[in-house]
Amino acid sequence: MSEQQESATEAAVKAPLSNKERMTIGRVHMPEQQGEVRAHNFDEVNLGLTCQLAMMEAERCIQCPKPFCVDGCPVRVNIPRFIKFLRDGDIASAAESLLGDNALPCVTGRVCPQESQCEGVCIRTKKGDSVAIGYLERYVADWAQANLDKLPKANPAKTGKKVGIVGSGPAGLTAAGELAKRGHDVTVFEAFHAPGGVLIYGIPEFRLPKDIVQAEVDRLVSEGVKIEVDAIVGRTYTIPELREEYDALFLAVGAGLPVFMNVPGENLKGVYSANEYLTRVNLMGAWNPESNTPVLHGQRVVVVGGGNVAMDAVRTARRLGAAEATIVYRRSMDELPARKEEVHHAMDEGVVFDLLTAPEEVVGDENRWVTGLKVSKMELGEPDKSGRRRPVKVEGSEHVIPCDLVVVAIGTRANPLLTGSAPELKVNEYGYMIADEFGMTSMPGVFAGGDIVRGAATVILAMGDGKTSAQAIDSYLRGVWPPVAEGAAAEAAEAAGATA
Repeated sequence: MSEQQESATEAAVKAPLSNKERMTIGRVHMPEQQGEVRAHNFDEVNLGLTCQLAMMEAERCIQCPKPFCVDGCPVRVNIPRFIKFLRDGDIASAAESLLGDNALPCVTGRVCPQESQCEGVCIRTKKGDSVAIGYLERYVADWAQANLDKLPKANPAKTGKKVGIVGSGPAGLTAAGELAKRGHDVTVFEAFHAPGGVLIYGIPEFRLPKDIVQAEVDRLVSEGVKIEVDAIVGRTYTIPELREEYDALFLAVGAGLPVFMNVPGENLKGVYSANEYLTRVNLMGAWNPESNTPVLHGQRVVVVGGGNVAMDAVRTARRLGAAEATIVYRRSMDELPARKEEVHHAMDEGVVFDLLTAPEEVVGDENRWVTGLKVSKMELGEPDKSGRRRPVKVEGSEHVIPCDLVVVAIGTRANPLLTGSAPELKVNEYGYMIADEFGMTSMPGVFAGGDIVRGAATVILAMGDGKTSAQAIDSYLRGVWPPVAEGAAAEAAEAAGATA
């Protein structure tokens, strides 16, 4: 910490700062494990802010009259409000405010891409670094999780309405929390043996500890949410069966069907989809030497892809003992879609980035085990429909990267299991459910959100869908349709003669 920061912190304790003084405070740095150490363990990389650092960072918020940060948040957390409470030393009120807006703040404080959302539109970026909103969210959320007994407990009037939610990932859990707060009887159906969806099976322990996810789930359960695991909708139940029992449904099953490269050799032994690789390690505990779930521990691992899932996979490979862990990505670093923090962490942990490189073939030996990945170098041409410059093969640049494990992390798509059991549900050409602006599908009373509607995206966007659909479901159940603005729903329901 610089002398300037120390003096600003001391001043903040003694007397309120002016905005001019706040502008002189530099952004704090998140304490973290050293790269050479954390590359060999599954402990959380980011260690969290101390109270002193959190208070200093909270002082950097200038409480804008027009809080662009709120507009940049998919779940519309009232960011200036909880930060002001924190700055004033009232952390209980900060926690109450945050939990009122966000069903999973311990999660979003760790994995949300704040740099492209709330922090990306922070007014302070015009003259330096944004307020570290994500760090502050994590600090307050972790305090809340450890001090739930100090926070008021909601006791909403029961409506007598039942809502079934299919999928316990970020969209499903968010919707469950929002609907429970409104007095509805909520049951979540989860296909796996543990709730959490992608938060459990997709995101590694070193980025999002599983006890954090479980604590968030436990809090929702304490608020009245019921969870049924090992329930595969499409097999154990069908959508029409659930619709008969529940007054409304919310479908949030994600998009977990892996996409492959479609190159020769992709069916060799030693090729994983990132989905399977991470699920074996995260959900089934294959990272633990005592686990009964096998996973290959490659010494030379190549991960194909450039998103956050690719970073999770390659960093997991390092922790499983890979001496060489390489990212193969067909565009340049400027187009890399992964979060900057994840890329930085990967580099610190010894991951190699082989950019402007595309796979051609998986090479194997006579026993069909992977021995290498044949690739070609690329150069960037004109932009494609995504707006990014299209990679073009450099002729004669083929070469083989020696490896004994290949993980394919180039995306996922919709699994047709659920929609196949309910032909009334309309899907688009890619198999994703079609839903209107309120999340209503082609089946009345059946809503959907998250990746099964929008395609593979971020945790926070799925949560935004869950919150939006929960508000719409509440309106639907109260007889107010189409939904009106939040806050006016009760008045409209009363005027319409709807009963809670």
